Amino acid sequence: MTTPSVAGLGMDEELKDKLLFTLLAVLIYRVGAHIAAPMVDVTALHDYIAQSAASTLFNLYDALGGGLSRSTIFALGIMPYISASIVFQLGGGVIPSIGKMQKDEEGRKKLTQWTRYLTVLISLSQAYTFTLFVEAIPNAVPGVGAISRLVMVSTLTVGAVFVMWLGEQITERGIGNGMSMLITVSILERVWPGLLQGAQYVKDGLVQPIPAVFFLLVLVGMVAAVVMMTIAARRLPIQIPRKVMGRGRVREGQKTFIPIRLITAGVMPIIFAQTVIIVPSTIAQFARVPWLQEIAAFLAPGSLPYNILFALFIVVFSYFYTSIIFNSVDLAENLKKQGAFIPGVKPGGATADYIDAVLGRITLPGSLFLAIVAIVPITIASMVGIQGFSFGGTSILIVVGVLLDTLAQIEQHRTLRKYDGFMKSGRVKYRGRSSRFGM
Repeated sequence: MTTPSVAGLGMDEELKDKLLFTLLAVLIYRVGAHIAAPMVDVTALHDYIAQSAASTLFNLYDALGGGLSRSTIFALGIMPYISASIVFQLGGGVIPSIGKMQKDEEGRKKLTQWTRYLTVLISLSQAYTFTLFVEAIPNAVPGVGAISRLVMVSTLTVGAVFVMWLGEQITERGIGNGMSMLITVSILERVWPGLLQGAQYVKDGLVQPIPAVFFLLVLVGMVAAVVMMTIAARRLPIQIPRKVMGRGRVREGQKTFIPIRLITAGVMPIIFAQTVIIVPSTIAQFARVPWLQEIAAFLAPGSLPYNILFALFIVVFSYFYTSIIFNSVDLAENLKKQGAFIPGVKPGGATADYIDAVLGRITLPGSLFLAIVAIVPITIASMVGIQGFSFGGTSILIVVGVLLDTLAQIEQHRTLRKYDGFMKSGRVKYRGRSSRFGM
C-alpha cells in the first residue's frame, strides 16, 4: 500500500524514489560545478576570457553545461560525452559495421563501452588543451610546472568522467535522459541571474522598460512556439491488411500512422552550426594574421553576415543530420515484412522514396524555424541593449525538449502502474469468485 501523501499526489513509491534520486544527482552535479579546480586563479582567468577573442566560444561551452570560464572541477561538463556520442552516431550512417551494431542489442552495448573510452580520450585532450591555455594567462597559475599541469589535467578528466557516470545513473535509476537532464539544469540555473541582470540594466537606465517588456514577451512567445513545433508531426497513414494467423485465428485489418516530426534533428543542427562558425573565427583571432582577423571581424557574432551564414549552416545540417538518424530504407523494409503499406504507394523502394520526399518537404520549414529560434532572441537582446544574453535558441530547444520528454516518461510510468494495479485487482476478484463457486 502507498502512503496517503503519496497516493494523494497520484505518485507511487517507485516514481517517488526515481524523482528523489534524480534531484540528488542534479544537486551533486551543481555543487561540483561551483567548486574551483586547484592551481588556478579563477578571477584572473575570468577577466582574461571576458576580454579575449575566445569569449564567445567559452560562453557557448558554459551554456551547454560546462564551466571552463570558472575552471571548476566539472569544467568540461557533459560535452566530451556528447562529442563521443555524436562521433559514433554519425559513424553509423557512414560505416556499415557501426550501423549494424546500432541495430543489435549486443552491438549497442559494445558501442556504449566504446563511447565511454572515447569520452576519456576527449576529456584528456580537452583538459590538456585548457591547461595550456590557462598557463599562458598572466598570473592565472601561480606556480607553472609539471605538477600543476598534472593536477589540472587529472582533475578535469576525472570530473568529466564522473559527470558521464552521473548522467548514466540518472538514466538508469532516475527519470529522463541523464545527460540531457544535466544540461537542462545547467541552462535553467542561468535564467534567474540573467533576469536579475536585465532588471539591473533597466534600473540603471541602460535599457528602457518598454523594450525590456517586449523582449520578455518575445521570449515567452518563442518558448510557446518551440513547444508546438517540438510536438508537431506529419502523420504518414499506414494500412495493415487482414491476415489469417492459423488455427482459425484472424488478425483484423488496422489503420494507423507513423509520426514524422517537423524537427526530426532536434537541437543538433544549431550545435553543429555554432561549432563550425565560431571555432574557425576564434582560431583566426588567436592566429594574429591580419587577413584572418578581418574575416573574423566580418563574421562577428550578431552581425548580418554572421546571422545569414549561421542560418544557412542550420538548414544544411538539418538535412544532413536528419538523413543520418532517419533511415527510410529500414523503415520501408520493416513495413514490408509486416505486410503493412502506405495507401497508394508500392511497398519496398517506392515506399522509401515516398518517405524521403515527405521528410525533405517537412525538414525545410523545420530547419527555418530552428534558424529563427537561434537568431531572433539574441538579435532582439542586442537591439534593446541587453549585453551577454546567453539564453538563446539552443537553450530554449534543449529545455523544452527535455522537459516534455521527462513529463511524458512520468506520465507513462504512472499509466503503467495504474494498469498493473488494475490487472492485479482483477486477478484477485476473479480468484475470489472461483473459490466461492468451487465450494
